[in-house]
Amino acid sequence: MPEPSAPVESRRRVDRDALDAAVTGYRRTERVASWTLALLAAGAFLAAVAAFSLWHGAAVALVLAVALRAPVLRRGGTTRLRTDGPPEEVTEAFASATPPVLALQWGVADEVRPASDGAGGVYEHEWLLGLRSHSLTVDTEAEPSDGASAADGDPAARVLIEGTLDGRPWGAYAAAVREAADGTAGRTVVDVELCPRRRFGLRSLPQTLVAERYYADALAAQGYETVSRDVSFAVSSTAPRS
Repeated sequence: MPEPSAPVESRRRVDRDALDAAVTGYRRTERVASWTLALLAAGAFLAAVAAFSLWHGAAVALVLAVALRAPVLRRGGTTRLRTDGPPEEVTEAFASATPPVLALQWGVADEVRPASDGAGGVYEHEWLLGLRSHSLTVDTEAEPSDGASAADGDPAARVLIEGTLDGRPWGAYAAAVREAADGTAGRTVVDVELCPRRRFGLRSLPQTLVAERYYADALAAQGYETVSRDVSFAVSSTAPRS
């Protein structure tokens, strides 16, 4: 698994074995789910050919291809995290090249490197023996508050994480970092909003559901407790606004 930048990793107190286990479990399960979906589609085609004709099979294949690829879904929601690290440390982690909430993305990448402007990172992925690849670019921007405190409920900082996949909108996260309201020293709460930036087809749904299975584990390995998480899917006929 690619290594995060050393200064941020050392301050996160990452449980490397637990993080590797979460990332490996995600990668294996996601591949099984993707291949299962592909085999089901192929089985439907062969069944139509056997029961009717090649032309009927071709029609079924066309319908399945359109149904699986049509960008009709979008995802949004919120997550609350809690950690022992101070707000400034958490803000640094979320604004780094490897934000904690994207561990499953940079964890499975073949290469992770800092962005050219130093704000965010680039994750390179290859498959089919290197014949195909894609690049996920993550831009981060931290906005420290103006003397905010836990008493008035304002965050100590806000971090925007914006992702583009091969130059196209991929997704965004808006994180509000604040000291825990109970006043416990070193306890920080992070409210993360998942902001829709694209629509996706049903073929991407298994990958998304598998990621949900390992999301909390990947965060726990980095020292973040998932207090609450509310993520939902919606059918959309129009593209979400950036």
